[in-house]
Amino acid sequence: MSDLLIFFAIVLAVNLLPAFGPPTWSIIVLYGLNTRLPVAELVIVGALAAATGRLLLAQAFRLLADHLSERTKRNLAAARTLLLRRKRNLILGLGLFALSPLPSAQLFEAAGLARVRILPFTAAFFAGRIVSYSIYALSATQLRETSIGDAFRHDLASPVGIAVQLAMLAGIVALGRIDWEHFLHRAD
Repeated sequence: MSDLLIFFAIVLAVNLLPAFGPPTWSIIVLYGLNTRLPVAELVIVGALAAATGRLLLAQAFRLLADHLSERTKRNLAAARTLLLRRKRNLILGLGLFALSPLPSAQLFEAAGLARVRILPFTAAFFAGRIVSYSIYALSATQLRETSIGDAFRHDLASPVGIAVQLAMLAGIVALGRIDWEHFLHRAD
């Protein structure tokens, strides 16, 4: 049981990071290769810890939103209105949280800043992670032939990985700077 609690704490801590954390799947694989914990427990606890961490991250960014300029707050409110205006937009947003290969930290940060309801996105994220973590955990046998350190290093230090993280962080900044009200009025 203590191994499972330590695993939960590690995954939670990683998912509280706003950027550049190792992917949760790699932690699941590492634990799967080095402990006797059942795959199902790793997947469920990993998804629960990841979703909890992302929910808390979004809530922290929601608090941060209180300290933004009035112009940025108006832009974010307009972005939220655009997202929620049509059911199709909301479904696409939920799908993005559930299945996106993009780093999820920045998606939750954006949701927190825009003050959208976080629980539906967290539930979609959790459901998507149950599926993806199951695939990774069951595929862990292939990783036995490589070094787990190489896998971590590749994800954390690859130029593409760093570029994606930086682009997503820039996207968070751009989210508050774009004049969403302009698009909101054009859509009317």
